[in-house]
Amino acid sequence: MATGMHDDTLPNQNGAPLSLVVPWKYGFKSIKAIVKIRFMETMPATAWNKMAAGEYSFYANVNPDTPHPRWSQSRERILGASIFTPKRKTEMFNGYSEQVATLYSGMDLKKQF
Repeated sequence: MATGMHDDTLPNQNGAPLSLVVPWKYGFKSIKAIVKIRFMETMPATAWNKMAAGEYSFYANVNPDTPHPRWSQSRERILGASIFTPKRKTEMFNGYSEQVATLYSGMDLKKQF
């Protein structure tokens, strides 16, 4: 959880007063704002799961060895790089394996992508 960034109070556009930091998820998978916190027995359906469950599962983009139904996730272009910059191999959990791999222990990330 973040309450600030760059040694200052978290600005409104970044989710003030409280934001969840999920660096290994794409922007569309991250929380935009926290309005309340509820603990659930089962994972609730999300807009992305409802619209295209086969393309945007909760675990989308954590396993580059599991291709998206329409494209590969095995290579990526660095944000801000030129379109002519060669793509690099996508790392498991977008390079945050050491920090987050234990959150996915016991899961089949080929099936639960």
